[in-house]
Amino acid sequence: MSGYPNPPYGASAPPANHYGAPPPNQYGQPPPNQYGQNAYGQKPHPPPPGGQQPYGYPPQPHGTPYAYPPAQPAFAPGTDPEIIRSFQMCDQDGSGFIDDKELQRALSSANHSFSIRTVHLLMFEFTRNNSMKIGPQEFTSLWHSLQAWRAVFERFDRDRSGKIESMELRDALLSLGYSVSPTILQTLVSKYDKTGQSRGIDYDNFIECSLVVKGLTDKFKEKDKSYVGSASLTYEEFMQIVLPFIVA
Repeated sequence: MSGYPNPPYGASAPPANHYGAPPPNQYGQPPPNQYGQNAYGQKPHPPPPGGQQPYGYPPQPHGTPYAYPPAQPAFAPGTDPEIIRSFQMCDQDGSGFIDDKELQRALSSANHSFSIRTVHLLMFEFTRNNSMKIGPQEFTSLWHSLQAWRAVFERFDRDRSGKIESMELRDALLSLGYSVSPTILQTLVSKYDKTGQSRGIDYDNFIECSLVVKGLTDKFKEKDKSYVGSASLTYEEFMQIVLPFIVA
């Protein structure tokens, strides 16, 4: 598969590792444990009979030693209060996670009206699974990315019409690091211009378009190890790359 202009993807290959990195093992460290011995060459003491804990150890809960309840998902310190408030308003059951419909309400009430398909693509991008649940940390990353995409959209919506046209879309995608050919560009405009008259793409469809271009390009780059704009992949790999963006 090929067809990307040089350099592919609108960005250069990542830099190689620099010389001078310290070796993994430093002098003065004890050798790794071998043959059941601890760091001093002694075999560890066997556990006391009857499952009793040795003196000085706190009692363990019933069941396994790891039977403590999992920690509740939480926002990182310093998170914007508006982000926390928008998340908590939609987390009706207080589980620390919100589903696709709740995410749609959270984003639509604070930013813009998003289609459920765009919401699904956002969840796939920021969770990389099909659980349809998103937690505080993923929600925060998603929120900041939407702000960045909004700034890009407004930057290239030069006539302030609320839509970006074909050449504006090309420049917007290029600013995000994705270079597409004129043929692909026309396909994107035809797909995401919901008027069917090539009058431009609104913000919601711009987000969906950007997510598809970003997701497919990033997946393809995983196969294009040499960053030459072409790669070999099996039918199964191709389907796994494309299907999440079709069935979202």
